[in-house]
Amino acid sequence: MCRSVDVRTAVLAKNDGLAAQLRADLAKRRVTAVNLLSSPGSGKTALLELVLRRSLERGVAAAALTADLATENDARRLARSGAPVKQVLTGGLCHLESAQVRGLLEGWLPEATRLLFVENVGNLVCPASYDLGETLRVTLMSVTEGEDKPLKYPTAFGAAHLVVVTKTDLAEAVGFDSVAFTEAVERVNPGVEILRTSARDGQGVNLLLDRVLAVADGDAPHTPLLAADHMRAHGHDHGPEHPHGHEHAASRPTTA
Repeated sequence: MCRSVDVRTAVLAKNDGLAAQLRADLAKRRVTAVNLLSSPGSGKTALLELVLRRSLERGVAAAALTADLATENDARRLARSGAPVKQVLTGGLCHLESAQVRGLLEGWLPEATRLLFVENVGNLVCPASYDLGETLRVTLMSVTEGEDKPLKYPTAFGAAHLVVVTKTDLAEAVGFDSVAFTEAVERVNPGVEILRTSARDGQGVNLLLDRVLAVADGDAPHTPLLAADHMRAHGHDHGPEHPHGHEHAASRPTTA
């Protein structure tokens, strides 16, 4: 059964309070957290592996927290970059919450870390409503997913500080309409920057890292028009066909 609006609002309000505390704690440590949201199969793990590797090559200490329902595959892939990685097995939970992230970072995040990437569960519905204490929220979409996805998931794209298109090396083959996609993004998040990337040929990887480092150095990220309204409303309804029936079981962290 779906949770009542009052209960959902209370849960998300508590999450927001914990997220604000976590954001302040990370700021004191000069750590910039990046929350990565996307559908399953968007290619965000492959892209993140490259970003982590490029970061270390530049002498910037980076780490990653990656969430999955059941496997440790993503942590093993990300660890190939040489960065510290921790895998979170959510046991069916479709998103991360700020309390989880805080607990997972305690005693694990290396002191020298400057960038912390949080690879959220592959899902554009639930994770969009949960602030994780991030400085930068990035929503990714592959060219294979359809140009109208921002209109189908307006919260995920409308609350993003940055939008990233992945697998651009396949754009011509799948007939991706870049103009239509840009127009869809602009409708839900006017003015947000869209980066084109490919983990296969490296397109846009350095530019994405540049954008993250600029925020870490003090540049203000884009301000999404929908973010404030969304976070106040705390709405992430699944609709009548998709009842919110998952259990918020305790997650099980593993480290790679």
